[in-house]
Amino acid sequence: MNKHFIQQVRIKDFKCFTDFEAKGFARVNLIGGKNNVGKTAFMEACYVNVFAQNIKSFARVLFSIKFRRENLNLFIDGLEHDTQKFIEQSNHIFVQSNINTSFYRIEDKEGVKKYHFGLNREVIEINVNEFSFELSLTPSIQFIDNFGLANSDIIRNYSSIQKKDAEASLNRILNEFDASIEAFKVIDEKPQCKTNGQYLELTELGDGVRHLVSIVTSLYAAEDGYLFIDEMDNGIHYSMLDDLWKNILLLSEKLNVQVFATTHSKECIESFNRVQKALNDDKSIYFEMAKNIKTRQIFMRGLDADQLAYELTHQGKYRGE
Repeated sequence: MNKHFIQQVRIKDFKCFTDFEAKGFARVNLIGGKNNVGKTAFMEACYVNVFAQNIKSFARVLFSIKFRRENLNLFIDGLEHDTQKFIEQSNHIFVQSNINTSFYRIEDKEGVKKYHFGLNREVIEINVNEFSFELSLTPSIQFIDNFGLANSDIIRNYSSIQKKDAEASLNRILNEFDASIEAFKVIDEKPQCKTNGQYLELTELGDGVRHLVSIVTSLYAAEDGYLFIDEMDNGIHYSMLDDLWKNILLLSEKLNVQVFATTHSKECIESFNRVQKALNDDKSIYFEMAKNIKTRQIFMRGLDADQLAYELTHQGKYRGE
């Protein structure tokens, strides 16, 4: 197991988690479970933990997890985002892993508001009036929500492919997905695919193409880092899932990327397991998230390729359901 990979995690006071622990994570981790059990929140907590490397990056990730949830509402309502408000939404978060111990809380006494940031063993206290609200990116840590990436993010990530002269690899993957797609390029600052001899903007193609481009470009951008994919099969026809998983497993190994992905789809889980077995990949694992009926506590149960194959073929029931 690579040193920078998350192996175990503890989450306290974040969204649906009061005091949650899980371990046994691999290079590629697929997370399933019922709606509202906390799959996305779990990934967001891990995202915070690895992203929080300094104050600016900590502020950035706190802002990002709220902005991502509100992005559609902001667009529809035509509102401007409030950086301070978004950062303060995650008050009291605590996430500990083998990589980092990160926490954030707000103290408001007698009209004086202070932010407390915890980064490993260092605690930094800042008066809100002195906080710059400057945010910094960490390109090797990528998060794709269920809508895929914006054009600007795809273009930025595509530069990682260009630097490796790997354009042909992306073109091959897209052609396997849709035989009419011949090539991908950035033209006039817009991502476009050559289809049936002419270039079309990515927005004119299906959601599946955008999601696939988002995933592949993000894997290259996240070399030696992390990729989080929410609802990873969104817009992808079930018949194409094996090819998608094959590319994720192979590229994540080649580029040394730890991947966390969520799904609601049994077809996606079955595809994941087929590709695991076909590639004899022992660095990938499936986790089922559930709530204990009696205690209402959230837990995760990991299944390796053989265990998952047995569960799928015998229609086993998961604990807590």
